[in-house]
Amino acid sequence: MRIDPIHLHNQSNLINDYRYNKNKIIQFFDYQPFSDSRQRVEDLKERSFDREQLTTVLEKINKEWDAPESTFQNINRLKKEDSTVVIGGQQAGLMTGPMYSINKVISIIQLAKQKEEELKTPVIPVFWIAGEDHDFDEINHVYLPDVPKMKKYKLIQEVVQKSSVSDLKIDEIKSSQWLHSLFEDLTETEFTNDLYALVKGCLDQSATYVDFFARVIFQLFEEDGLVLIDSGHPLVRRMESGYFIQLIERQPEISKGVYRALKGLEEENYSIALDAEPDDAHLFYHHNGERVLLTRTEDGKWIGKQNEVIFTTDELIAIAKEQPELLSNNVVTRPLMQELLFPSLAFIGGPGEISYWSVLKPVFLAFQIKMPPVFPRLSFTYLTRNTEKALKKYDITTEHAINKGVSDIKNNWLMSKNEPSIDKIAEDIKQAIERAHQPLREIANEMRSDLGALAKKNLYYLHSNVDYLEDRIIKAMKEKYDKELYEFDLLNIALRPAEGLQERVWNPLPWLNEYGIDFIRRLAKETCSFENEHYAVYM
Repeated sequence: MRIDPIHLHNQSNLINDYRYNKNKIIQFFDYQPFSDSRQRVEDLKERSFDREQLTTVLEKINKEWDAPESTFQNINRLKKEDSTVVIGGQQAGLMTGPMYSINKVISIIQLAKQKEEELKTPVIPVFWIAGEDHDFDEINHVYLPDVPKMKKYKLIQEVVQKSSVSDLKIDEIKSSQWLHSLFEDLTETEFTNDLYALVKGCLDQSATYVDFFARVIFQLFEEDGLVLIDSGHPLVRRMESGYFIQLIERQPEISKGVYRALKGLEEENYSIALDAEPDDAHLFYHHNGERVLLTRTEDGKWIGKQNEVIFTTDELIAIAKEQPELLSNNVVTRPLMQELLFPSLAFIGGPGEISYWSVLKPVFLAFQIKMPPVFPRLSFTYLTRNTEKALKKYDITTEHAINKGVSDIKNNWLMSKNEPSIDKIAEDIKQAIERAHQPLREIANEMRSDLGALAKKNLYYLHSNVDYLEDRIIKAMKEKYDKELYEFDLLNIALRPAEGLQERVWNPLPWLNEYGIDFIRRLAKETCSFENEHYAVYM
């Protein structure tokens, strides 16, 4: 395995400015990126955490997923007063979802190891599964390569309500059919049968898709001491009860602060994919099995977006005390809840997350704490031996293929085989025909108007015959170079599928099938600098 840094083009201005510590964006954070962690450790000493309750809950939840021994060892280390965590999270995608979820886990594990070596104190890798999210359509599919494009494999399970994924029970029959269809389209290798048995075992032991996600993750990262937490788990909600009360009490300060920060970022010409208004509650209430986003009225009432529910502040506080499982966080308050539960040395985020974290400083300030240092996650593009071989064959750099794809090179290559130019010859012939045909059209026009129209139609048919022959010749040429054109298409879907980064589309399954799960474990053990934008991983 070889790992080379790659420069990414066309990153957002916000991410570029953040990476390079530009003050116009850094002012919206409490720490500079990639800064020394010792100041953060000192800041954490000023706060207290209920480590006993936290570790008890983590032990119970991770035991439900048959976590490896390395996980429980790290949970035990979290009881130490000088221990901290590196944390990040994602939705519970099928088969882990797109590769950026795997890349984020690798990032958390690597940074935790690097910081433990730097500080000589326990640093625990923690992955926060956003089980409270309710959009099943975002996670109910995976893509596998099917040249010249990616093929979508969707798990067809009817979901009527907007219930949390943590509460969504797996349809055993449809999920098994879906898994079978995935493996049916894989090329059989020495790893296929064992991989299918492993994944099918994870599925059969899971009641929900969060369970399935967690079990697969533990199979891939068995030795790394990764600790998982499901934000939608009832035990976690009960642990959050007191914090929900504080969120409710401090809602005006939080909501107005986020709104002001968003406007401030807009003034700096940063585009943030987040809608925020001063009356947003930034909390969900679970009503009849569905998540209802709350807002705050001028008279202090808490209501659903469609008036599904209405509460006074006292009523909502009573719910937080007695039934906290009926409340959940949105994208604004979830980071705060992570910070209140865990002694976070650092948060790992993707480009989109760092973008919306830039509005969260007032949220943390409302609780008189600092937001943790935010590290951009490691970003990888994986290259198989065949992909690397094809790049060398056509003298294409990995950086070009990742940033721009190879469609332009493919077209230029095909044109180079088209000498003399078929389309140019065809155009010259049509012009020659038109010149030679001109006297006939003139005679026909002079005799009768209908003969003039017939002459024009005759010219059209002559041109069409040339076009037809041109198309057949080009088709034959493409057939002649079918193997080469296929290789270009393969490079495109391997390195820039759907005109974007590989990690946003590809699922790890094809590589697990080709190389076994060892390639992910090996990468987790590497040491990559978080200051590099992207890496090419040659497997």
